[in-house]
Amino acid sequence: MSLPPLLLLPGMMCDERMYAPQIEALKDIAECQIGHIGGADNMADIAAQVLSDAPEKFSLAGLSMGGIVAMEVVSQAPERVVRLALMDTSPWSEEEDMKAARSPQIEAAHAGQLEQIVREIMVPRYFSSHQSHVQLDELCVDMALTLGKDVFIRQSQALKKRRDQQAILANFNKPCLVLMGTEDKLCPLDRHECMVALLSQVAFVKIHHAGHIPTLEQPAATNAALKQWMVQ
Repeated sequence: MSLPPLLLLPGMMCDERMYAPQIEALKDIAECQIGHIGGADNMADIAAQVLSDAPEKFSLAGLSMGGIVAMEVVSQAPERVVRLALMDTSPWSEEEDMKAARSPQIEAAHAGQLEQIVREIMVPRYFSSHQSHVQLDELCVDMALTLGKDVFIRQSQALKKRRDQQAILANFNKPCLVLMGTEDKLCPLDRHECMVALLSQVAFVKIHHAGHIPTLEQPAATNAALKQWMVQ
């Protein structure tokens, strides 16, 4: 089976390793490519960069910030996206408490404290179990430190300024998957129920025993959901 290429957009301060289980599981049905989302400080420019490197037609999946960028990609070039998967993400603009929290984090990153931010603020909120944290925390720290403080600052600014994207989803009528870890505290259930209500062709999959990054925490269940979405 050969399907359109699958373009995967990772979460904030994550790279292709966040999708390693999916790339391996799906390689027999579609070429998997990773989009880079750290090159600009606003969503429109990030999405434009993703599109400049993307195939002419592609399936699109994004997790967390990657899902937010994916919605912006759909806004700019809906005719190029043949199907859309949104995972552990939100269609809403940044909430005021998160906006307020980002400014001191940006200042701390400028001051050389990126590792402290990642270890103390970001990674503790990613997974649902102690075992998952033991197995996966250092990978997430390494992904973030590999990308570095400049990417963190640009991504933080882009998230802070992002627009509400509900109208974009309401106008997209191709096969969609909304997927979430049931214990995701960063992007909880109400965000996903909102997206499901807006989309006209959608499957909603809840991954149990998973938090914000089910691609790593529950890869088998995530792979199965993505494969079903891709072949429908």
